[in-house]
Amino acid sequence: MYFEYDNKEIEFLKSRDKLLGEAIDHIGHIYRAVDNDMFSSIVHHIIGQQISTRAQVTIWQRLIDKIGDINADNIYSLELNELQKLGMTFKKAEYIKDFTDKVRNKEFDINILNDLSDEEIIKKLSSLKGIGVWTAEMIMIFCLQRPDVVSFGDLAIHRGMRMLYHHRNIDRKKFEKYKKRYSPYGTVASLYLWAIAGGAIPQMRDYAPKKKKEMAK
Repeated sequence: MYFEYDNKEIEFLKSRDKLLGEAIDHIGHIYRAVDNDMFSSIVHHIIGQQISTRAQVTIWQRLIDKIGDINADNIYSLELNELQKLGMTFKKAEYIKDFTDKVRNKEFDINILNDLSDEEIIKKLSSLKGIGVWTAEMIMIFCLQRPDVVSFGDLAIHRGMRMLYHHRNIDRKKFEKYKKRYSPYGTVASLYLWAIAGGAIPQMRDYAPKKKKEMAK
């Protein structure tokens, strides 16, 4: 299952941004896998915070091998130390257990999220331990498939913008200008900015200033 978009979004973005349009033509259609279950998606994104994709895949597979379906009852059956032993930090294990308890106790209703606005979803998800704005935005993209998400907190988005528009840095003013330009299809723009940041167009370089080497003592 992939994030769904078609010519409507592509033609709109190309009409609004020539440079992005050229990048879209060069890269072609992007197939990004998405989740179809909110509970497992939240657990998946908590695990993936501040670690490599490879490490996330490894820990996720260990969890599946241990309990099968990633649902509240199966997570509840695990002790905290059992979760941690799968390769995640103690804090992440605590966050997952706390989220699981809130779902089982009906303190957190995952079923209402899709009926909320983007701002309300971020507020609701950010009320959970271990979930901030960036994680909430990733869940909005990769589970809810919200169409207009461009994350200021995402370093790869900044890198993609620097490479595409030849900026040395992306401050809030520049970011908001581009985000407004992409709207209401910012998520598709995000997919292409991630691809650019990942080297999909080899001739593009990052214009960020090089870090000064530490002076010899």
